[in-house]
Amino acid sequence: MASLSGFLILDKPAGRTSHDCVSLLRQCLGLRRIGHGGTLDPGATGVLPMAVGNATRLLPYLNGDKAYRGTIILGLCTSTDDLSGAVLQQRPVPGLSAVDLEQVLASFRGAIRQRPPAVSAVRVNGERLYKKARQGEVAAAPERQVTVHALELCDWNPPQLTIQVRCSAGTYIRSIARDLGEALGCGGTLADLRRTEALGFDLEQTTTIPQLQAHPAPATLVQDPRPSLLALYPHHQLSPEEHSRWRCGQMLPMSTALPVGQVVVALNPTGALAGMAIIRSSGQLQPRLVLDPRT
Repeated sequence: MASLSGFLILDKPAGRTSHDCVSLLRQCLGLRRIGHGGTLDPGATGVLPMAVGNATRLLPYLNGDKAYRGTIILGLCTSTDDLSGAVLQQRPVPGLSAVDLEQVLASFRGAIRQRPPAVSAVRVNGERLYKKARQGEVAAAPERQVTVHALELCDWNPPQLTIQVRCSAGTYIRSIARDLGEALGCGGTLADLRRTEALGFDLEQTTTIPQLQAHPAPATLVQDPRPSLLALYPHHQLSPEEHSRWRCGQMLPMSTALPVGQVVVALNPTGALAGMAIIRSSGQLQPRLVLDPRT
């Protein structure tokens, strides 16, 4: 079991933290080297990529964009910007049509400034905001820029609306709910959230916790990150001779002109993922991550 390496894409249920899911997978597989790609709030469900073994080293290279489907309740403000927090204020919701909502939602598309929720995993002065909140401290995270690639109004049934969002890493849908409510003058909070895509993986690739517990390994580790990686970076397929040198960590000449510092996906002679490399000033390919090193 110690040689297992790959990705398991979990359909996280509500009520479990992302750390809970890591602990569960460690128990099921009997391994310690497991990480996840992108924290989900305990109340949220959906795609939670879990990297096992050497695959944990690939997490920084995967596409950080994510997609969500969320339901927002207007007229309600909470301490956490979702229904898990204390109710701070309730206000009447103005008469709004779908056209009215679309006009306001337009300001949330593209590159926007966003303040993370007061209860979140964001660090302020080295400590996570949710820990400060537990200690009774009031702390606000500074605004930061995020990118909302797409935001679609799927349903409007006052006072609730459902949206579909595709966004960059670090975007909080709870903040969108809160800020949308502020823009409309009535307040808003997130009622439900399901992540539909993360790191290039989607719901069709997910495994549920009951499935994982019934069939823990190794058949569940069937996900291949190459589609996500190849969409982000150029790739170079190694010849048998190059692959032998690659496994020893040696630099290789590159026939294709690429800019210095460019990240490259290395494939072995059969087309499987061999690791990640970077272009050096000498025009050579330097291994940065070798998945099957020669020992």
